[in-house]
Amino acid sequence: MDSYFASVEQHLDPSLRGKPVAVAPVMAESSCCIAASYEAKAFGVKTGTGVAEARKLCPGIAIVESKPSEYIRFHHRIVEVVEDCIHVEEVLSIDEMWAVLPTNLREPRHVRKLEKTLREKIRDEISPVITMSLGVAPNRYLAKMASKMRKPNGILIIEERDLPGILYELVLKDMHGVGRNMELRLRSHGIHTVSELCAASKQSLHAAWGGIQGDRLWYLLRGEIIPDIVTSRKSLGHSHVLPPEARAPDSAWPVLCKLLHKACERMRSHGLLAGNLTMQLSFLRGCAWTSEMRTPETDVTLRLLKMLDRLWRERPEPGSKLLKVGVVLSRLVTQDNYTPELFPSQPADALSEPNGDGSEKMRKLDETVDRLRARYGRHCVFYGNIQKFRDHAPMRISFGHIPVVETEKD
Repeated sequence: MDSYFASVEQHLDPSLRGKPVAVAPVMAESSCCIAASYEAKAFGVKTGTGVAEARKLCPGIAIVESKPSEYIRFHHRIVEVVEDCIHVEEVLSIDEMWAVLPTNLREPRHVRKLEKTLREKIRDEISPVITMSLGVAPNRYLAKMASKMRKPNGILIIEERDLPGILYELVLKDMHGVGRNMELRLRSHGIHTVSELCAASKQSLHAAWGGIQGDRLWYLLRGEIIPDIVTSRKSLGHSHVLPPEARAPDSAWPVLCKLLHKACERMRSHGLLAGNLTMQLSFLRGCAWTSEMRTPETDVTLRLLKMLDRLWRERPEPGSKLLKVGVVLSRLVTQDNYTPELFPSQPADALSEPNGDGSEKMRKLDETVDRLRARYGRHCVFYGNIQKFRDHAPMRISFGHIPVVETEKD
């Protein structure tokens, strides 16, 4: 989808259509843009641009607060529309999905007919201002590249005979999987352009990537279909830029607790346990501080909240205002791959050791809370230390994770 969050905002508010729009997580000048319409992008506003900077680049730009529940609602409607035309093989993110073309639909004339049907259904059943760009190619990697090359509202069909020359219009940083550090590594190996990347030997790319990712790219650039590498989740967490009214330490603490509660809930939904908790703080005056604590693997919220409280009390300058807070759970293992400590370092109790006499009660408490929140909405029950600021740190949409829409039910 093209500038998805911004286009949904333009659909919801017709007065914004055709005008520069940026979406921010919170309405604060210190926040940043998480999306921008193409009208705003023409002025240099993009994802990550600070709100204050966006106003300078584009006088008169409309800054709107993000509405994750609306983006999710439209996402599901779009998936349904696409599914009516062609089976969605996988949803890659809130605004991206891919499908495998049946053998009888791989001729360009059939693809064009499918494109026309998709565009008409999205226009008529979703919105005329929410548009999409399509990429068609011999494999998913090249199709993703093709979808970027004719944005917005375009289509690019890459056939095997077009390779690799059709990619030469790109620069290295445009290639999926080539970030800033990887670009520097490629240049150190004498690869400065996409044409040089495509011409490089498999051994050269293996050396540049330092492993089989280079070999995989060599095959992908030639249109080969190779299986994905199965990876395990390394960490999960949440962060939140605090609005002005929540920057005092007493106000930031409940927000931090809510972030940890959300992270624990997600972790349990994936059947994981964490062996490390990291707290991240950014102070209003510009500096940042990070602290972490290791633990025998656990998924007990109260246990991790107790650890967070200890880290919080050890922070420097306890009276200073905060701009951003975050928590990360790492050293993740699956519950069926967990080996308890043979000799616990401390006496077991309900909160200090995962196998303490009260740990089973804590797990049952978490299970009950999770079920209630899933059924009746995330505001139906929560820990008392987040009550005052329970509406802060609202739902966010991360890459590859479409959260459940929070609902309010009786």
